[in-house]
Amino acid sequence: MEKQHIFLIGFMGTGKSTVAAELSRKLKIRQIEMDDVIAESQGMSINGIFEQYGEAYFRDLESNLITELEKKEQMIVSCGGGAVMRSENVKCMKRNGRIILLTALPETVYHRVRNNQERPLLKNNMTVEFIRELMKKRKNVYEAAADMVVETDHKDALQICEEIIAGLAVLE
Repeated sequence: MEKQHIFLIGFMGTGKSTVAAELSRKLKIRQIEMDDVIAESQGMSINGIFEQYGEAYFRDLESNLITELEKKEQMIVSCGGGAVMRSENVKCMKRNGRIILLTALPETVYHRVRNNQERPLLKNNMTVEFIRELMKKRKNVYEAAADMVVETDHKDALQICEEIIAGLAVLE
């Protein structure tokens, strides 16, 4: 994995942030949260960006950040849930690292995000059925982008990281 980024993708609530932090500790590689970097650069929350400028503007910010990562040292990147919905983002990520898809059941996602008001796409739609439908719309794109798929239901961050590390060794 010399100099290659590890991109964690997947639907919100699948564990990307938690797993990225644990992978960072285990591999001694810097970790970033794309949403945090974008929010900081814009001086407002992701919700604020969506409300003031719209989703397309936010997606452009994601694309710009992914492009900027080409020039950076190896890191673990916790991507926003929609980052791979643009094919140019996937191409750039594949050139610069490995893409790990984290998955979870819609019920698990709901349980993990139900009390979080910082999810613009779930605003006024916080139901298992809405989550299931949105996951279904993204499933093929997520799977096509992924170098590896890791299911996160009923596993802790350490178990997931060990599975990722073992999988990365096989991919090399």
